[in-house]
Amino acid sequence: MVATGSLSSKNPASISELLDRSFHPGSLLNDFDYWDYVVPEPNLNEVIFEETTCQSLVKMLENCLSKSKHTKLGCSKVLVPEKLTQRIAQDVLRLSSTEPCGLRGCVMHVNLEVENVCKKLDRIVCDSSVVPTFELTLVFKQENCSWTSFRDFFFSRGRFSSGLGRTLILSSGFRLVKKKLYSLIGTTVIEEC
Repeated sequence: MVATGSLSSKNPASISELLDRSFHPGSLLNDFDYWDYVVPEPNLNEVIFEETTCQSLVKMLENCLSKSKHTKLGCSKVLVPEKLTQRIAQDVLRLSSTEPCGLRGCVMHVNLEVENVCKKLDRIVCDSSVVPTFELTLVFKQENCSWTSFRDFFFSRGRFSSGLGRTLILSSGFRLVKKKLYSLIGTTVIEEC
């Protein structure tokens, strides 16, 4: 409550003027009680559900990287920065929250950018029983570390050229592109993180 007026002093006559204008000290309490009803308390079931969904999305991303390391990346290890998949999962949930089917209507294309070239790793369908309403393209980025590049160059000249001993180090940055499939305006959202 904001009190405005043309009161010039705090004399008893001014206070009685406020009381005549229907200002009562108890009305302040009623104004604060109002916010107890307007601002909802967080639903614990929704918080738990979102955390569970986030963790399952993290597992999907980690499984995608694990499967791809031998088949598409040609390396024995993929080093992922701490909390990277967690951050990505939270961003995916945030981008899907405005969609009619939520995450269930998502198809995610997972790519890896190596020296400005994107390599397709996997396609994740969140719920195959729902017609997709939007696509997300996730682009992991390789860490630009001169030591690993030098090491790979050095060992590729000799008998270690199979590539299966390589270690791929992912950067903490990624790109997430959202494309609505059924929109009259064809909205595309690009987020670089």
